Amino acid sequence: MSTSTTDTTQESVRTRPALPGSRGPLSTAVLARLHGDALPAVDVAAADPWGEDLQLALYLCYELHYRGFADVDDDLEWDPALLALRGELERSFCAAVRSVVAGGDDLDGEIAGLLVASDGEGGTSHFLREQGEVEQFREYIALRSVYHLKEADPQAWAIPRLEGAAKAALVTVEHDEYGAGRGDRMHAGLFAAMMRELGLSDAYGEFLDVAPAEVLAEVNLMSLFGLHRSLRGALVGQFAVVELTSSPGSQRLVDAAQRLGCGPATEHFYAEHVEADAVHEQLVRHGVIAPLVASDPAMAADVVFGIQAAVALDERLGRHVLGAWTQGRSALAGGSGLGPRGARPAGNR
Repeated sequence: MSTSTTDTTQESVRTRPALPGSRGPLSTAVLARLHGDALPAVDVAAADPWGEDLQLALYLCYELHYRGFADVDDDLEWDPALLALRGELERSFCAAVRSVVAGGDDLDGEIAGLLVASDGEGGTSHFLREQGEVEQFREYIALRSVYHLKEADPQAWAIPRLEGAAKAALVTVEHDEYGAGRGDRMHAGLFAAMMRELGLSDAYGEFLDVAPAEVLAEVNLMSLFGLHRSLRGALVGQFAVVELTSSPGSQRLVDAAQRLGCGPATEHFYAEHVEADAVHEQLVRHGVIAPLVASDPAMAADVVFGIQAAVALDERLGRHVLGAWTQGRSALAGGSGLGPRGARPAGNR
């Protein structure tokens, strides 16, 4: 075997996360199957769709379509038993999401609301800019790493499901997210550099064990939309929320990083999003959404659903994080905190 092939193989193994601990009967069942045992019978209907157990079980199923897990057979990605259970978990989660959004097809109104809300008061980025401490900033980055270390991957599922101008514009945005052809400028890589600067492990999946249900739900929503062609409009709506609201929040996080003396890699990650997402806002609005809805007006309701769902779950996460911090607690699952710089958080393996 050549040296380059060996290095690639070692890198592939290194970036596969270890399986986390279970949080209840559903995640226990999924973990049993991932360990090679038969899938135990479970009662999905009895589980809280927003709870730690269901969200972790669903995340485990979805992660098989991304990098998988160390010592887990890749063929389990298409295991019929896991797919059947995933379908039950998805139906429960999707029903819960639909129950907390208004729906409708007023796409212009939803987009206008996003542009106003992005400059609103009271969010996590405001807290970090005005009064957050370094350890809270580090905790925020650890929580966000569950998504940002695979930034733009869930939205890439939409590419083969769109056509014409909408597809071309989405690919343009994704091209930027992946560093415009330069591996060292991929946004996931810039996020990893920030983690290292802040004394956090940048290993993929490192903080899964301490990610609360609210974090898992946000990432699961993207995967749910991305892995179902029928929800491609909702995925575009979710992507619109990210791109239309990112710049002001990213600027606040640049300000927070400067106030706290976090370092150049931290400032660079968010400064990059201030600039890039200002351009992406226009591309998503006029290049993706406009032709998508023009070719299929019924798609407007799906895009609206995606926008409302993404906002609802972002607000849910914000309430969790700020609720913990204002009470002097850690926002990590179990309230364990990160511990000293360079140390793994309690509960992680």
